[in-house]
Amino acid sequence: MSVLYLFGSAAPPVHHIARPIADAQARGWDVCLGLTPTAAGWLSGQQTDLERLTDHPVRSTYKQPGAPDAWPKADVIAFAPATFNSVNCWALGVTANFVVGVVAEAIGKDIPLVAMPCVNAAYARHRALDRSIGELREMGVTVLYGEGGFVPNQPGQGRPDAYPWELLLDQADRLRA
Repeated sequence: MSVLYLFGSAAPPVHHIARPIADAQARGWDVCLGLTPTAAGWLSGQQTDLERLTDHPVRSTYKQPGAPDAWPKADVIAFAPATFNSVNCWALGVTANFVVGVVAEAIGKDIPLVAMPCVNAAYARHRALDRSIGELREMGVTVLYGEGGFVPNQPGQGRPDAYPWELLLDQADRLRA
């Protein structure tokens, strides 16, 4: 069975993360869930259920040096929802949190990566976002943004329940070795 690391940051669709986990499992993935610290706080009440669903610990912090890894090695890493902050930190190599650190290192390890941002139209107008997406794409990351991926909505008009998780999982399936 192939291993998918599913990483999420603190955007409203993360509240629905159990759905793409179950969908990925139905596609034959062994899913390990990683969250940014804020997303982990948002989902703290669901952590036990998510661990039961994945049969792995939910991680949001780095392990201690020398400690064994609680997860099997990833075949593909999918990062969604990826916030404005996470995308920009990743592109710049700012690895202050576990999730961004893993995806930054995965580029150098040649682990296939797919990301799908979740930003509103106000953030999308900030030039840093386009630069960061361009940087990630130049490093080989598949970024599902714009036509064929996530399309920003006006601030306050998002529909987290309509986030296109299936696009992320379809791409992860294509990246599977």
